[in-house]
Amino acid sequence: MKTPVKNKSLTQLMHAISLIADLEEATAFFNDLCTPAELESMADRWQVVPLLKQNIPYRTIHQQTGVSVTTITRVARSLIHGSNGYNLILDKQNQSSEC
Repeated sequence: MKTPVKNKSLTQLMHAISLIADLEEATAFFNDLCTPAELESMADRWQVVPLLKQNIPYRTIHQQTGVSVTTITRVARSLIHGSNGYNLILDKQNQSSEC
């Protein structure tokens, strides 16, 4: 269970992220906020989302990307049982690239 302070901090962080206007701002903010390892970990997770949506087997994704099967499994679990965030943003990303 998170403490009220943690919940407030998380809400404030999510609000700050929602204010990001473009790729340049996002890059600057996340480079300041995260360590290179944290960014790499998030990029790994995001990289496998579209591959999982294409029903590519976990081992094939691992061979293609180098992302661990454990990470791939966690992302797959979130796609099924998560908050729908991956699907929401992937859909938005696909729509923006269609324009």
